[in-house]
Amino acid sequence: QVQVEESGGGLVQPGGSLRLSCAASGFTFNNAFIYWHRQAPGKERELVARIGSVDGATYYLPSVKGRFTISRDNAKNTVSLQMNNLKTEDTAVYYCYVSSRQWSGWGQGTQVTVSS
Repeated sequence: QVQVEESGGGLVQPGGSLRLSCAASGFTFNNAFIYWHRQAPGKERELVARIGSVDGATYYLPSVKGRFTISRDNAKNTVSLQMNNLKTEDTAVYYCYVSSRQWSGWGQGTQVTVSS
């Protein structure tokens, strides 16, 4: 059974930090591309960051580059998104998306609220 679960969201002040985690099981994690998306109220879901499978190549949305860092631990089947210097416009539900030959799909999301 495939499971994908995000955690680590919460309320933080502008300039603060949060670390999101995406834990997955039920497929070959090492071969999967992992994506973090976010969706703010009234807006479309957008890709925030991606990490490749074999080479671990990364991509970042320009507005988060230099503030967010995506990383993976294949031994623990987890991908993390370290978010620093958070801004109010980062407020959104953050979703983990898995893409592999065995399975593709979304986690349930975790809320990030940046507010003073």
